[in-house]
Amino acid sequence: MKHRKRIGILTGGGDCPGLNAAIRAVAKTAINKYDMEIIGFLDGFAGVVENLYQELDYRAVSGILTRGGTILGTSNRADPFNFPVFQNGETQYQDLSDQAVQNFKKLGLSALICIGGDGTMACAHSMAKKGIPVVGVPKTIDNDLWGTDQTFGYDSALTTATEAIDKIHSTAQSHHRVMIVEVMGRYAGWLALGAGIAGGGDIILIPEISYKLDVIIREVKRRNIRGSRFSIIVVGEGAKPDGGDMTVKRVVDGSPDPIRLGGIGHVLGDQIQQATAIETRVTVLGHLLRGGIPTAVDRLLATRFGVAAAHLAAAEKYDNLVVLKGQTISHIPIEDAAGKTRTVPEDHPLLKDARSVGTCLGI
Repeated sequence: MKHRKRIGILTGGGDCPGLNAAIRAVAKTAINKYDMEIIGFLDGFAGVVENLYQELDYRAVSGILTRGGTILGTSNRADPFNFPVFQNGETQYQDLSDQAVQNFKKLGLSALICIGGDGTMACAHSMAKKGIPVVGVPKTIDNDLWGTDQTFGYDSALTTATEAIDKIHSTAQSHHRVMIVEVMGRYAGWLALGAGIAGGGDIILIPEISYKLDVIIREVKRRNIRGSRFSIIVVGEGAKPDGGDMTVKRVVDGSPDPIRLGGIGHVLGDQIQQATAIETRVTVLGHLLRGGIPTAVDRLLATRFGVAAAHLAAAEKYDNLVVLKGQTISHIPIEDAAGKTRTVPEDHPLLKDARSVGTCLGI
């Protein structure tokens, strides 16, 4: 009697809208097209290390398309090669990758589908080198994973950020204030740039373009003199002044990327108010951008990615990352994207469009 093929799936890194849509697409394609069994590991790679999982049958993945978050849970600190273990009253970090490999083999899995961003893909590539067949699915609100034109999660976060800027416009106009909106994005400015343009931001600051404070202050004053007695500034959390550094909120030991950015909005707000005497307020959108139901764009993209990942696993085309190129779903070697960041190029059309409509980019 022929045994049914079994594959595992996990969601790693920060959560975002569309994860459940991707899980659903992988599972339903694997079941419908290939009669596979699906194992869902809990809390990212932690589930593989600690052998925590659940069976994902058809019923388990029905009705989850529109749900935010992930039914499997996730973690951005569960690196199997540097895994946190609490011993003797303190957290120690150990290489438990061999334990993860053993658990994978004991479950009789033929492949592991890893849904995540650059950190997850780096872990997946490292596990592939230890013999685990992997397939990557790109997600992140930051849209910064190398090799794909877009990740799912980005459009939903972009929509949330744009709606927030829309609402802030009215109070900015009413009180004649400078309103700063700080958004996530880490070292890439896709979210700040997209939301800033879509929300009509007067000044947009992104990590890729170091800003000059005097240029920002001059633009705020110019708008005020011209009769526009308010300004909307959209700033990515990784933005930095010319010759300066990014603003670090805290450092998290044991995380693949221990730096937690945040606070640039407040730093900039204090400087602008002091230099212009115009009342300045700061709104940090933070994890609001990770929540909520996925947009139609993200549901479609996550579904397309998930279906493609299941096809790759069935065809035993392992160690690949599903990507979007134009309107076409394709795949590249996962090692090509592992640990790399896709930033906004200096000649990107959106930057040219922003300048064309009079948006100040801080330089």
